[in-house]
This record gives sequence, C-alpha cells and structure tokens, in this order.
Amino acid sequence: MKGKRWLVLALVIILLLVLAVWWLSADPGVVLIRFRGWRVEATLVGAVALLIAAWIAIGFLWWLLLWPFGAMSRRRRRISHERLRDGLVALNEGRNVEAHRTLQRAAQYASLRSPALLSAAEAAHRHGDTTRALETLDEAAQHAPEAARILRARVLRESGRAEEALQLLAPGADAGKLPPAGWHEFALAALATGQPEKARTALEPLRKSDMLGATAHAELVDRVLGALLGAAPDADTLQGLWKHATRQQRQMPTLIEAYARRAAALDVSSDALDAIEDAVKREWTPALVAVYGDATPPAEAAARQRTALRWLEDHPSDDILLRTLGVLSLRASDPRDAREYLVRALALHPTAASWAALGDVQSASGETDDATRCYANAWKCTQGEIIAPRPQEAGLDTSQFTPEERDEHGVPRLPT
Repeated sequence: MKGKRWLVLALVIILLLVLAVWWLSADPGVVLIRFRGWRVEATLVGAVALLIAAWIAIGFLWWLLLWPFGAMSRRRRRISHERLRDGLVALNEGRNVEAHRTLQRAAQYASLRSPALLSAAEAAHRHGDTTRALETLDEAAQHAPEAARILRARVLRESGRAEEALQLLAPGADAGKLPPAGWHEFALAALATGQPEKARTALEPLRKSDMLGATAHAELVDRVLGALLGAAPDADTLQGLWKHATRQQRQMPTLIEAYARRAAALDVSSDALDAIEDAVKREWTPALVAVYGDATPPAEAAARQRTALRWLEDHPSDDILLRTLGVLSLRASDPRDAREYLVRALALHPTAASWAALGDVQSASGETDDATRCYANAWKCTQGEIIAPRPQEAGLDTSQFTPEERDEHGVPRLPT
C-alpha cells in the first residue's frame, strides 16, 4: 500500500514539473542581481537552480563544521545505551551494587535519564539501601514524576513505611488519576495500614486497566474482601459483605476463617459455623477446624461438639481437632473431657494453642498453679521450644495417647 502511495506522489510531481516547464518555455523570465560591481543575470529557472545549489553547499559546509561535535554526541549516546543495557542485565542477575553504579552513569545521557534513574533506584532498593534509593528517586522525579512517585511508594511500603506510601498516593487516588501501577500500590499500602475500604476503591480501576491479569486481580479482590470481613464494624456490615461475595469466595477457607473470627467477635457466629461445617465436608482444612472451636459460643458448644465428634471418627490423630474438642467441651461445661482431649492433642503435637487451652481448663477447675505452668509452656512454644506433656499431665497418663496410623484403605495399624 505504501508503494502505491509513493508511485502516485511521484507521478503528481512529474506532472507538475512538466506543467512548469511548459509554462516557462514561452517566457523563461530574467533575474538580474547587482552587488558591489558584481552582475549576475539568469533566467528564473537558472536563478532557482543557483539558490538550491547554494543552499545545498551551505548545508554541506554546516554539516562539516558540526561533524566532530556530532561524533562526540553519538559516541556518548552509544556508551549510554551500552551502560543502560549492562545495568539492566546486572539488575536482573541480582548484581545490585554494580547495577546501581552502571545505571547512574547511563543517566548522564538526557534521553535515557528517566529509565536509568528509575532502574538505579530499584537496584538500590533491592540492595537494601533505602536512603540511596529515595535520593535517586528525588532526581528521577524531575524527569518522570509519576513513575518516580509510584516507585517511591513501593520502596516506602516494602521498607515498613506503608502509611507514608499511602499519603503519597492519596491525592492522585482522590482525584481518580493514578496510573495502573499507582492503584496497585495504593491498594497494597491501604491493606498494609489496615484500611481495606481505601483498598477497595482501587479494584475497579485495576480491573479496567487489566494490569494484573485475571488471576492476580482475583487474588487481590479476595485479599481485600478478607480484610473487609476482618474489619467489619457491625454484624449488618459483616453479613452484607458475606452475602454479596461470590459463591467461589464463600468457599475459600481463608475468607471463611476471616468471616468466622469477626462473626465470633460480634456474637453472630451461627452462620459462620455452618459455613465452616460445609467447607470441612468438601475438604478437610485444619485452620477452619481450629476456628470452629474458637468461634463457637457457649450456648452452641454442645451441638457443635457432636459435629466435631463425627469428624474425629475420620481424623482420630488430628491434634487440631482434638484441641477444638477440648475448647468445645470446656465451653459446654465439661472440663474432664476437655482436659483429656487437650492432653491427647499435646501428646501428638505440643503447640502453644493447646497449652493455652489446657491452661484455661485448669484455671476453670481451680488448679491455679498448673494453669500458670501451662500458660508458661504456651509462651515457650511461641519462642520455638517444644514442651511435651509430662507422663501424668493433668492427672492423665499420657503414655496411652499414641498416634493412630491407618493404611491406604483406612484400616488402623497395630502399634509395633
């Protein structure tokens, strides 16, 4: 198509030249120039030709004069391109100090200054030199202010200064004029500072821009929803969020856990416990089993305990389920069973949560000294120590609690 256009243009020019020659052939005209004794006489066509020749000669002389300077500029441009290339390669290979040094030198060429300085700031940040990264971004902001602001927000957020990052991006977010990367950083900073409502405002611009892709955007949406559920101010807001969640979201263990924990805090955990039961039927999830006990109010403890006992038939050696049964038994005013479940859980896998729960049982039974020891063991477990139960823990013989092993058909194996 381009070839046809050039052919048409050439034909038009030839036609115009033919018309000009025909028009001037009848009277070519006379051009007379006198200057300080010089006399130049020519036809109009000759004068135009002389002017064109003079223009070409002057242009050639000007090019000769500028050629040394142009050669130096071309050399500087070539070297800067090579430095930018080498710096980006070093950055992606993890040679961050070398990358920062090389990219800073590449920034000496004006047309490469913005990408070179932004990449140099990234290299300094990856090296852990936040101060140098921010200084480099100060310089980059003079040439690419928006990109430098977004990168500065990320550096601040990843350096534990999410509040500053949020304040940096807030004006653009309020005006609705952030680029896609800016909205992403705004959402992450808002989540890091416990402000999921602000993060929620970034979801629609990110969806329209398709910056993250479908999978990553869905993960961010789920993360924001989990934060919203965990921060719901009242029961109506919590139920509204859960009601408007998609079917797939209402089946996600992490979101169910956030919903159940907040529902328990607001004393409306009945629906959340039902959601946990449905989820556990689909797939055994220890984290949800743990929340099941923590979120159950005393009024429902007996009924929920019966459900957990049915789970115990299929998972007899699950220490998290045993702890949940211990918590439910205590809330159902049965400290004896609670103590047995918790000692069994500790014999299988000593954890801080099980020791703390046993401390609650002993405290409720009036065993103050033993409760204090259990709480101390819980704290030690949080510090990485493994505190196994004693042979006669809480009046129970722990030697009888051995993990039950089953073969691939579910048949229990005899202990060896």
